[in-house]
Amino acid sequence: MKPPLQTVLGHRIAPPRITARAVLLLIAWIGLPVLALGMALDLATQWLFGWCVGLWCLAN
Repeated sequence: MKPPLQTVLGHRIAPPRITARAVLLLIAWIGLPVLALGMALDLATQWLFGWCVGLWCLAN
């Protein structure tokens, strides 16, 4: 069931929505730590076992 339409001084309040800033913050707070963790695991695997499993292996 939809909530009733809210108004302030006769003007309709815009419904909540995802903005570009929210998308950038999600990328910064979730995407970058996951990327850093993956890079650290790839680097540790290469140092410990000698297997090249990271993206930088494609550049060599």
